[in-house]
Amino acid sequence: MRLRSMSIKAAFTMPDQTASKRSLQGVEAVLIAGPTASGKSAFALDLALRHSGALINTDSMQVYRDLHVLSARPTQDEESQVPHFLFGHVDGAVNYSVGHWLEDVARVLPAIRDSGRLPIFVGGTGLYFKALTQGLSDIPRVPQAVRLKVRAEAEGLDPALLHARLMACDPVMAARLRPTDPQRLLRALEVFAATGQSLASFQHQKAAPFVDIGRCEALFLAPDRGLLRKRIETRFELMLKHGALEEVERLAARSLDPALPVMRAHGVPHLLRYLRSEIDLATAAASGILDTQRYAKRQFTFARHQLPAFRMCAVENMPLFQTQ
Repeated sequence: MRLRSMSIKAAFTMPDQTASKRSLQGVEAVLIAGPTASGKSAFALDLALRHSGALINTDSMQVYRDLHVLSARPTQDEESQVPHFLFGHVDGAVNYSVGHWLEDVARVLPAIRDSGRLPIFVGGTGLYFKALTQGLSDIPRVPQAVRLKVRAEAEGLDPALLHARLMACDPVMAARLRPTDPQRLLRALEVFAATGQSLASFQHQKAAPFVDIGRCEALFLAPDRGLLRKRIETRFELMLKHGALEEVERLAARSLDPALPVMRAHGVPHLLRYLRSEIDLATAAASGILDTQRYAKRQFTFARHQLPAFRMCAVENMPLFQTQ
């Protein structure tokens, strides 16, 4: 599958080689964020090739080995060109979180630095970048038994009912969460069940960040919105041609909890409905595309408000970096 090769040309024009160059001398890490389908993975790979870099996945869906096509994970050819870390290393049955990701970063980052390679974080999950550079709230671990009990009691419930249940025990946190976000609602219910305290009470207690943002080159790729919408539509159609439906069929065969992150990846719920003959494929595709476009809009909003140290870059004006 060569989705990314196509995206390099269609998503953005590579920078003019006569453009002024920025130095990476003394830079601790490069952080490349951006909305889905913006071309950040291609840009990061090119940067890694030219600056002896190693890519660290910073996307909450690309961690899942079950989602190669729908998460637009790097191809085998791309992974063979430079070291890649934290891509496809998690089973879909795992309720992976930003806390788990930071633990994995703590495991791989020292080895990357010891090897003399430049760490390049790339992905679309703003919360991961925020935790990496600003620290993560010090929330107690939820025992497995408590998590399983809360999820068993919530199984099959509409998210609105989960929100009402949270409102009854933790109105502060319920007021902060959308009643259409079952994953975060379940997380808040689990923390309350385990500690008897609101998740909100822990969110102001933060651990030290993993990287010093003042010593990083932090970019947010910001393509033209109209072009991005078209890119998302084209890419989703290509995903369907290159195995997305078969990927969802394999997920369906596992009978996983529908509240798990892997089951809520863009496109998965709608393609599952198609497989159950509830809607036709055209409707499923249109819904998946719309969900992804709305998500891209939220990625822009999150970056503006939560990632103030990131430099917004129009894709036609991407920076060049001096070769060390």
